[in-house]
Amino acid sequence: MDLFAILLTVSGLVLFESITSIDNAVINAEVLNKMSKQARRWFLTFGLVIAVFVVRGVLPLLIVWAANPALGPDGAFFATMSSDPAVSSAVEQSAPILLAGGGVFLIFLFFHWLFLEPKSFGLHPEKFFQKQGVWFYAVVSILLMLIVWFAMEKNAMMAFGAVVGSTAFFITHGFKQNAEQHEAQLLEGGSSSMGDLSKILYLEVIDSTFSVDGVVGAFAFTMSVPLILLGNGLGAVVVRELTIRNIENVKKYIYLKNGAMYSILILGIIMLADAFGAHIPAYVSPIATFACIGYFFWKSHEHIKAEAQAKKSQSAA
Repeated sequence: MDLFAILLTVSGLVLFESITSIDNAVINAEVLNKMSKQARRWFLTFGLVIAVFVVRGVLPLLIVWAANPALGPDGAFFATMSSDPAVSSAVEQSAPILLAGGGVFLIFLFFHWLFLEPKSFGLHPEKFFQKQGVWFYAVVSILLMLIVWFAMEKNAMMAFGAVVGSTAFFITHGFKQNAEQHEAQLLEGGSSSMGDLSKILYLEVIDSTFSVDGVVGAFAFTMSVPLILLGNGLGAVVVRELTIRNIENVKKYIYLKNGAMYSILILGIIMLADAFGAHIPAYVSPIATFACIGYFFWKSHEHIKAEAQAKKSQSAA
């Protein structure tokens, strides 16, 4: 990759990681308000090291190892950092398995948001799909059946990768639901007996769960783990800055989550297309991410302006 391609990929990764982690930043900010100043300082410093170097550093390596079990954990590490053509070729050969699993995971994530999650409606069809929530499980089940059917014709392990992707989605979704319940208890004061150490550990577990989306999506940008570590690591730093300083302002941009989810859909489709042998240029993923998030950022900005003008009109009246 030339320098421009590297910068474009890393920029796309930073933006994608930052926007997909907004929910995480909101949870962090709200729980941190219930903690002592010393505990907040500890989480925002040492917690950042854990988020960047442990969670977002280890997850890509685990994914590569899972797709190449014969390498072993140490072999997966050296394979991702090695420039040996033979090693790179072995990793590339296993890429369809990884891409199929990641693509299914991201597409399921999008459809869950589209059918079941509360949202600010950024596009007209979203309201229609929200009313059809009962169809979510039917849609993703049929999608998985079709993907596995066609994948088996190419590679049985690729079909297995698609099933693993669906399994990973439902496991992480369960953790997220549990996190939302605990967050509600904390904010209502029902867990006031929960100490600062327990809250810090809780936030680290939540951060790990939310980071899965960003790490899986990162493989739609590049198969280079060092670039993924750099882009996702910088994105984690941005999320921490949002947690500390600007989370209330960010929450005003009500359609940013929409942009993140449509970019997730596109990245999922790109990963599946790559898995089935389509050659998607490397610049498509970051450009699509910038386009989706940029559009909904603009839409959110226009919404904020319209609300401000409405308040002015009311006060003038």
